[in-house]
Amino acid sequence: MPRILIADDDRELCGLLAEYLRREGLQVDVVHDGASALAYLRDPAMRPDLVILDVMMPGQNGLDTLRELRLQHRLPVIMLSARGEPVDRVVGLELGADDYLAKPCLPRELLARVRAQLRRHTVEGAATLTIGQLRLLPGERRAYVNEQELSLTGAEFLLLLTLAQRAGEVIDKATLTRAALGRELERFDRSVDVHVSRLRHKLAEAEETSLRIESVRGAGYVLAGGARA
Repeated sequence: MPRILIADDDRELCGLLAEYLRREGLQVDVVHDGASALAYLRDPAMRPDLVILDVMMPGQNGLDTLRELRLQHRLPVIMLSARGEPVDRVVGLELGADDYLAKPCLPRELLARVRAQLRRHTVEGAATLTIGQLRLLPGERRAYVNEQELSLTGAEFLLLLTLAQRAGEVIDKATLTRAALGRELERFDRSVDVHVSRLRHKLAEAEETSLRIESVRGAGYVLAGGARA
């Protein structure tokens, strides 16, 4: 059974969410601050498959915790925040969150997001894909440019994989949202745009690559600059 870690200082909400997720067949651990969440991740026996991380926690807040978490771990992270402003969502995604959900949220919706991330974190049976200098290993969830590994989150990897599988073809944001996040595109949702921005930066940092993600206004994004091997 997948193990989920909830880090939130709202103990009543944690109890409610944990009980619901356990009834749906998930193992759930609960902590109430960022330091405890990071301690779980350092313990191989307790390491979760996915983290649900509240933004506003005492001491080390959720964003600082996420920043430190991303230095060593690629597991899916869903951010929760009582502040549902678009800027807060963007900040969380820029720091490496895979998805973001405003509180209060329905346990059923959170479960759907969790299941979507878990499904997309396990890519089975897909062959190695090479586009120009880019090499993707779906089974290992690893990406290389000229044998230099890119450090990608789960959502970033799936977004890049989707673009690479249809290299040279414009893919709309709704399709990319379903592929990378496992949900439908929401109104005023900039999640894909933020993930693309991070991917562009990481590709630009790779040495000697002509690969680029181009935006097509009103249509979506396209991976250009590489030929399929």
